[in-house]
Amino acid sequence: MRFARAVLNRPYKFTIALLIANIFVFILMWQSSGATFGVLDFFPYEVLVAYGAKVNYLIREQHQWWRFVTPMFIHVNLFHLMVNMYSLWVVGPYVEKLYGSAKFVVFWIVTGVIGVVASYLTVVPADRQLGRLGSFLLKTSDMPSAGASGALFGLVGVLFVFGIKFRHELPEGFKRAFGTGLLPMIVLNLFIGYVARGFIDNAAHLGGLVAGGLIALFVDYRRPGERSGMAITWRVLQVGCIALSLIGFIKAGQHFRDPLPEYLTQQKMQLEGEQIVTPSNFVTYAKAMTEAQEALNLAHSRGDVSSIDGAVSNLQAVPSLDPTADELRKQLGDYLVRAKAIEEETTTPDKKLAAKNAMGKEFLEWAKAYRNWLSTTGQNYGLVEATQEQSPQP
Repeated sequence: MRFARAVLNRPYKFTIALLIANIFVFILMWQSSGATFGVLDFFPYEVLVAYGAKVNYLIREQHQWWRFVTPMFIHVNLFHLMVNMYSLWVVGPYVEKLYGSAKFVVFWIVTGVIGVVASYLTVVPADRQLGRLGSFLLKTSDMPSAGASGALFGLVGVLFVFGIKFRHELPEGFKRAFGTGLLPMIVLNLFIGYVARGFIDNAAHLGGLVAGGLIALFVDYRRPGERSGMAITWRVLQVGCIALSLIGFIKAGQHFRDPLPEYLTQQKMQLEGEQIVTPSNFVTYAKAMTEAQEALNLAHSRGDVSSIDGAVSNLQAVPSLDPTADELRKQLGDYLVRAKAIEEETTTPDKKLAAKNAMGKEFLEWAKAYRNWLSTTGQNYGLVEATQEQSPQP
């Protein structure tokens, strides 16, 4: 009882500070998502990425290193936040009281970062075949990943090793609560992670757990009766970890309005059941429409139909944008087919001229509709400058 009173009466202010910080960030994310109850089920990808979720592509290709730090402060939905904050409220005070506030903050940040690094390293190419065990740790999709779970498992790892390392000096109640007493909880959480693999980032959990255990092997705790003074090294590390977290969110703020990577836009639209339209789709469409009009112009002015078949194939292969764009593309393909037939099948010059004039009148109406689409819907796609081609005049 003396041991318990000496330890458990210590303050745990940084546990409360972390709780407030996580809830505050969650409220900001909720407001950015529209502040409706519907978004509490799952925040949009744009919000998760804007606030600093881990995305391998952005870390690897754009060197956004702060995404190793910020994910431990953000959560994907309300349930995710509630589970992690309850766990922090249960586990955090014990670690902070046993080791002191400075060490607690360092444990949280270091194990959280290592958890994110583990998550980063376990994303593999999409064509890799994963068995049941492989799918427990490895992921074939680079989706936004976030949450305090890695840091929480780090605290559990600290208490697990603490209970074993100091078992000879701990009273019976502490022996039962920590050390091997945590094994059932650890095994249960890993089992849940196995069942829900694909949804739970088990690599981050294990990375944090192992990191916390290793740290606790070499770090001593503050025993009952010891004065509260701490080594300057731990104070410096504590300040450094807090500064690193603040800098991470400052960097995230500087890139807050960056567009989503194209593959995430596609994934998002697939999840929402929407038609996938990406910048590369727009460019492909514009290029095919331009080449098709050039082929039609050659057929009309020179009787050269050599490029028509390729232009028709390109039109058929371009991605769908919207119903109007699809109809314009289909009509242009029909004009190409008719132009080739006029050149190859019409027997007399008079009939050929009459057929060209008839198609020319229709084409003028098509060109008007196409220009109208470019100046309205097409402008939203950013296609206006890319499609200032000269329309043929059959």
